[in-house]
Amino acid sequence: MATAEQPARAGGRTRDAARTRNEILDVATEEFARAGYAGARVDEIAARTRTTKRMIYYYFGGKEQLFTAVLERAYSVIRQAEQDLDVDHLDPVAAIRRLAELTFDHHEAHPDFIRLVSIENIHEAEHMAASEQLSALSSPAIDVLRRILAAGRRSGLFTADVDAVDLHAMISSFCFFRVANRHTFGALFDRDLVAADRREHYRTMLGDMVIAYLTAERTAG
Repeated sequence: MATAEQPARAGGRTRDAARTRNEILDVATEEFARAGYAGARVDEIAARTRTTKRMIYYYFGGKEQLFTAVLERAYSVIRQAEQDLDVDHLDPVAAIRRLAELTFDHHEAHPDFIRLVSIENIHEAEHMAASEQLSALSSPAIDVLRRILAAGRRSGLFTADVDAVDLHAMISSFCFFRVANRHTFGALFDRDLVAADRREHYRTMLGDMVIAYLTAERTAG
């Protein structure tokens, strides 16, 4: 009889292996987000799953590879949502607003993603730089923005010649700051950026800022 120490290769065993791998990633995501890369312990992750430290190494190769896999899955969620976003039937202004709202909603709903990105920045993106999967994930997201921007310029709705990567940074920075800095911002200004009664205000404000930037008249010089 196969055990958790013997991942099988066919039928139900394959499904069991995939389920075990996803369970490890779920727990690892929580542990890395809570304790950081340096503070997280593979022993603790194993203790919280139905497997062992040996099996975690079997699936992922080690702590570094496990953290990279956690990052890959975290980024794939938002990138897939961006690619699945149906904006072709919308005018460019509505489409760009919808994309901004998607980022806003995702970042609010996934605080662990915000923590993981902050942790990886502390490590100067060394795990991301080594991941071919993460490099490939960025292009489709920017392609969506490029298509919307091009449509907006063709229609005359967008007067600014804006780079898609710059616009992505603009949208992400607001959404990221709101979640990542809520505690320090609250301590300084006595305002909770994620308070329920202010949510729609900030969500609308993000869209308004982006649209104002894309439709503003530019002066030469």
